[in-house]
Amino acid sequence: MNATPLQLSGNPRKTMTIRPLGAVDITALRDAVLAIPEPIWEAENASKPNRFEALGDTRHIVFRFIDSPRDWRRSHDRPAWSGWRAVLEPVLTQAVREYGYARGLFPRVMLARMPPGGVIHPHIDANPAAKWPHKIHVPVTTNPDVASFFGGAQHYFAPGEAVEVNNLGPHGVRNGGDTDRIHLIFEYYDADQPEPDWLEPFLLSGTAR
Repeated sequence: MNATPLQLSGNPRKTMTIRPLGAVDITALRDAVLAIPEPIWEAENASKPNRFEALGDTRHIVFRFIDSPRDWRRSHDRPAWSGWRAVLEPVLTQAVREYGYARGLFPRVMLARMPPGGVIHPHIDANPAAKWPHKIHVPVTTNPDVASFFGGAQHYFAPGEAVEVNNLGPHGVRNGGDTDRIHLIFEYYDADQPEPDWLEPFLLSGTAR
């Protein structure tokens, strides 16, 4: 008889739509991002670990990433992290202050650059490692014609306004403007929060997802 499939439920602390987190100072980050040469964008994007068809032409510079799509608790610094840490950490800290976690961790941190006319097709973040951490965006550059779809509604996210989004429901983005949309995107979770009941049996099962 077949075993009952595990139900990999999401973290109940995650937003089901969007959760505004307030303004953060992106001055130093914006200056650093706008100074990135095109060859660096190309090289970092070519080596990125997050290759998903839904992301379309969006390019990435990945600073931290998970070791496995099965487990958010193990992650690592990528080569770009050391040079960017001093400018990234103040933004990360400001963006998550509302959560109040004593031991908050950032398993994934990256810049995402969507060109004019770019589209991220509707999708969900299906890998198990995406089910527990909060998914947070900090817009660095954008334009009024960028439309983000989360929680069944269209949103405009202003530069420097941090927001948690629902990555477990269908979501997508369309850049209808004539300038790049660049977001700092990262995950954040409470290391002191009890782990979900399904995690240990899921990891022991070896089930590929």
